[in-house]
Amino acid sequence: MNLVRTLGLLAIATTLAAPALAQFRKPEDAVKYRQSVMYTMGNHFYGRLGPMANGRVPFDAKSAAENADVVMMLSRLPWVGFGAETNGIGKTSAKPAVWADAAKFKDLGEKMQAEVVKLQAATRTGDPEALKTAYRSTSNACKACHDDFTNQ
Repeated sequence: MNLVRTLGLLAIATTLAAPALAQFRKPEDAVKYRQSVMYTMGNHFYGRLGPMANGRVPFDAKSAAENADVVMMLSRLPWVGFGAETNGIGKTSAKPAVWADAAKFKDLGEKMQAEVVKLQAATRTGDPEALKTAYRSTSNACKACHDDFTNQ
C-alpha cells in the first residue's frame, strides 16, 4: 500500500478514535461502540480474510492487504468502550472478568494487536502461506481473550 493510503487510514483511525476518547454520554453508548467495532473487525477478519487464509476463496493480495489494514485500524478502537461503568450494562457477552482481571484483559488485547501487526505484514508478502500462518496466530490471540472474557 502506498504511503498516501496508509496515512489516510491512520487519519481515519484517529478521527474515529477521537469521539471514543471523549466520555460516552451513557454507559450503553460505550457498549454499543465496542460491539460495533468488534462486529466490523470480525467481518473483515473472519468474513473476508478467513476464507482466503483457509483456501475457500482464491488469495488476492490487494484485498488481503486492504482488509488487514481495516483490522489493524479497528484493533486499536474497542478498548475505550470497556470502562468500569459498562460492567453489566446492556446485552453484552462481556464477562465480569473483563473488569475483575483488567490487567490480563489488557495484556491479551495487546497480544492480539501485536498479532494483527504481523498479519498486516504477511499480507504485504504476496504469499498465501504467510497469510495463513499469520491468520491462525491472530485468530488464536482473539480466541484466547474470548475464551476468558466473553460468553461467545
